[in-house]
Amino acid sequence: MNSSKINYSTNKGLNSLLKNVISDIKEYAEHQITHIKKRAEIGIALSVEKDLNKLLEMIVDEARGLLNADAGTLYRLDKDEKYLCFEIVQNESLGIRMGGKSGKKLELPSVPLYVDGDPNYSNVSSYAALTGKIINIPDVYKAKEFDFTGPKKYDEKTGYKSTSMLVIPMKNHEDNIIGVLQFINAIDPETREIIPFSEEYVEEAASLASQAAISLTNTQLIQDLKSLFDSFIRSIATAIDAKSPYTKGHIDRVVELTMLIAEKINETKEAPFNNITFTQDEMEELRIAAWMHDIGKITTPEYVVDKSTKLETIFDRIHIVHTRFALIEKITETEYLNKKLELIQKGKLTDSDIKTIDNELSEKLKILRDNAELITLCNKPSEFINDDKLNQLKEIANKKFYLNGVEYPFLSENELKNICIRKGSLTNEEREVIENHVVMTLKMTEQLPFPKKLSKVPEFASGHHEKLDGSGYPKKLKKEQLSIQARIMAIADIFEALTAKDRPYKKPMKLSEAIKILGFMKKDKHIDPDIYELFIKEKLYLKYAETQLNKEQIDIDGL
Repeated sequence: MNSSKINYSTNKGLNSLLKNVISDIKEYAEHQITHIKKRAEIGIALSVEKDLNKLLEMIVDEARGLLNADAGTLYRLDKDEKYLCFEIVQNESLGIRMGGKSGKKLELPSVPLYVDGDPNYSNVSSYAALTGKIINIPDVYKAKEFDFTGPKKYDEKTGYKSTSMLVIPMKNHEDNIIGVLQFINAIDPETREIIPFSEEYVEEAASLASQAAISLTNTQLIQDLKSLFDSFIRSIATAIDAKSPYTKGHIDRVVELTMLIAEKINETKEAPFNNITFTQDEMEELRIAAWMHDIGKITTPEYVVDKSTKLETIFDRIHIVHTRFALIEKITETEYLNKKLELIQKGKLTDSDIKTIDNELSEKLKILRDNAELITLCNKPSEFINDDKLNQLKEIANKKFYLNGVEYPFLSENELKNICIRKGSLTNEEREVIENHVVMTLKMTEQLPFPKKLSKVPEFASGHHEKLDGSGYPKKLKKEQLSIQARIMAIADIFEALTAKDRPYKKPMKLSEAIKILGFMKKDKHIDPDIYELFIKEKLYLKYAETQLNKEQIDIDGL
């Protein structure tokens, strides 16, 4: 045989073999690169996902994809670490997806970690949770180490066949087990047959489970911190409302109205709101601002917040005025009785004198009682003090009476100042104290380290008393300087105050009257006209009224 032909044939065979080896290596390398990229993508996806339900579902989806598993279950330890609770159940063959974002609730019984005080090692998932070990079972029906009564009953009921099983404990960064992943029936990608879970991927799956546990812990921590913050601001709001029995629930209702308006703006496709859409983060920012809009009232004295009459401080001083006038009556009666005694002692008291003295006394007592009645009337915040009443009150205050030789005024200087409040129950100084709560709201919220997505909470929370014409407070901002969120809260705060049914100093206002007042405020450029029109056109006032107002306030015919 020709040696050159042999060499050529040998070289050709070697070249072919070499090409095959290179091709295999290339294919394997590409597979590994794809696999690594996929793992990296999974890792990134797990680390950025903040929705807990979506994260739980993603963990099972990605792990099943990595293992080619037909079914997967995710358990989480309960708060007391005594049970494994079902969170996600998936089965490709049976078309089952429960828990997570599926919307289908899981009502399966939790797996106890302890039975009668002893570790529950008979259940494979509780064993993994208790020991931290990975369990890889080629065939459930041949395994003797664990009690698989549950899976077998499930198979009988559904016609499914649980064969291979892989159970992986989920350990977080502190090496604490927070849950368990359980996979059933590894599928051969080519033959679609059920095969045991390959040891090649078990370690990767365990790594993924650990990474998932860390992401899950972080997401849960974020949610716990958010819940803690929400609970904190709600507790502060409750404490503020509780300072006065007459404003209890005010903050709750302002939050409800604020979000009602914001949600409607999001739904609106017509101008001027067609280009305005609040994101989920912006809605959360607005909601928190609404909860915190009156936080500054924590520094406001209770007697000012709770001032239901003009003479009220810690208590209503009208009772002191009544007592004083009763004393003046007695002093007056004593004076006229002494006149009679003097005439008797002189032997000059006649029937005519008695009649004259009694008439004078009756006239003076009538004046006293009329004075007291006027003061009582003017003590009501609803009573407007015109110039005539103002002059009468000043005349009363200038009167004097004597007790034990000491001169006293009918009304003290402070009583006169308060009783002469023309409208409402607050003096100018007290109104400034009330208005200062917005300044304090701004100061208090600015000191809180809000994350970037909540950075405007102080601006929104402190802007609900501003007016479009710049006559509001605390900064006297004008329309172009006010965010739409602050303008929404302004209308919500005003409408709640107008229609509140629990204020002792005013009757519950009817819807028609409240809307009329809002209309005047729109005309005077105090509130946003576009938000007002939306509020009226979409009948948001009625939606709110149906849950928050008395039936007699809802006078739809008057609208």
